[in-house]
Amino acid sequence: MLTQTITAPAVPAAKVFPAPRAQSVPAVDQFSVIATCAGVIASEFSYRKDEEIYGEGEPSEYVYQVIRGAVRTYKLLSDGRRQIGTFHLLGDVFGLESGMNHRLAAEAIIDTTVRLVKRSSLEQAANDNVQVARKLWGITAGELRHAEDHMLLLGRKNAMERVANFLLEMDRRLAVAGMMALPMCRRDIGDYLGLTLETVSRALSQLHGEGVLGFSGARQIVLRNRQHLRNMDA
Repeated sequence: MLTQTITAPAVPAAKVFPAPRAQSVPAVDQFSVIATCAGVIASEFSYRKDEEIYGEGEPSEYVYQVIRGAVRTYKLLSDGRRQIGTFHLLGDVFGLESGMNHRLAAEAIIDTTVRLVKRSSLEQAANDNVQVARKLWGITAGELRHAEDHMLLLGRKNAMERVANFLLEMDRRLAVAGMMALPMCRRDIGDYLGLTLETVSRALSQLHGEGVLGFSGARQIVLRNRQHLRNMDA
């Protein structure tokens, strides 16, 4: 559910030990360029931690970009389990559907600000401007690649290989000054990797004991041996 409009969202202060610098959306990215095109209707909204942004099966009226915070998209299975499809981080675009309804639900992992673009105005801009259409295709192709990689991860890798893959992915996407501050909890990680909370905790503890990674707080991780993780993920 939408809450309040944000005019100038504040970037949260960086944490310490050592302090990763606060990140922000790049000054120029594909979706930001699209959002400034003539006729495209864009706005910003904020969501509290764990607040739903949209539900599974709801009409796909907007496309979203993370301006601050983090978002998870997920599906509840018939037995009550949750499968997280993607973690959307700073600058990521989500909610771009091929059909008229959302296939997955989306929630804010932490307090989050998103840019919303009206889907109808986006489609019109793509019809009128071939550059907009190409940028949207590029975004969609990136999401497809991630979905294919995730499918292979769940289908072919064991628990330690999945955790190694996740750490390398988050290292690429989040690490600042050698440290990554994870917005998601271990239960989220388990639901993303198709593992139990206990399995994720054991895997991280084992990697810590082997000197592959270090902790500075519950969710701040330093990778000390990336090559070891790459070998596991190969």
